[in-house]
Amino acid sequence: MNKISIIVPCYNEEESLPLFHLAVTKVMRQIAGIEYELLFIDDGSKDDTLQMIKRLAEMDEHVRYISFSRNFGKEAGMYAGLKEADGDYCVIMDADLQHPPALLPEMYRAVTEEGYDCCGGMRRGREGDGALRSFLSKSFYEVGRKLTHLEMDDGKGDFRMMSRKMVDAILELKEYHRYMKGLYSFVGFETKWIEYDNIQRGNGETKWNLKNLFSYAIEGIMSFSTMPLKAAGIVGLICFVCGIICFLTQQNLILSMVTFFSGMQMVFLYIIGAYLSKDYMENKKRPIYIVKERG
Repeated sequence: MNKISIIVPCYNEEESLPLFHLAVTKVMRQIAGIEYELLFIDDGSKDDTLQMIKRLAEMDEHVRYISFSRNFGKEAGMYAGLKEADGDYCVIMDADLQHPPALLPEMYRAVTEEGYDCCGGMRRGREGDGALRSFLSKSFYEVGRKLTHLEMDDGKGDFRMMSRKMVDAILELKEYHRYMKGLYSFVGFETKWIEYDNIQRGNGETKWNLKNLFSYAIEGIMSFSTMPLKAAGIVGLICFVCGIICFLTQQNLILSMVTFFSGMQMVFLYIIGAYLSKDYMENKKRPIYIVKERG
């Protein structure tokens, strides 16, 4: 009998958890011939998320949990869930019900009957996200795909069911700075995509503001591409040539050019420093997460 592990990273989700548990349990009971577990990862929540998970565990034997000693981030939560899960198939879902549980039976058929190692949900459109956020998100995926040469499309997120073979391949990648959307693509495996409409959160507020999204985008690009470093060298060469031309022609714009190119130099020093800081953290070999308690 196959077992499905549903991994749910949580940060301040006490309001959403009862609704999520009810909706997912109803769907899982409709899939014949399986066992399942709900593995909640409390990522150092500041509200009563952990207490709510414990109440769910008391009333439902399918519920397990681990709680971090502090907030390590969603990427760490997903890694911990994959590492702790013992199912033949693993699913990653958000607790806010933006990932529709109704897709789970179709995902299970894809990985058990249709020969796929992974079946993911692909969000159709970004209604409700706002024009600026939608534009920035689509632009990031366009740039990211060209820089990294990996399959990272807007709408293809973490919501997916994976075979144990694919999960084990992801767990072999031990880097401290993890960008899961890139890791999914890096390990390969044939994936089927099921489209679904964008769904508003059931309760609570999103944890992703524009600052967080920008940092996440930079993390993704730097985790899978060295192109920004190469771009620094190209722009540096252009600046050098322009500086020589300005010097030889003795234009009045020399001061402006020097100021401009000094600014460009600082930008690329930042890029180089960012890569060095990532290497610095990797060499420390610190744990990706620390468990405070489990149940």
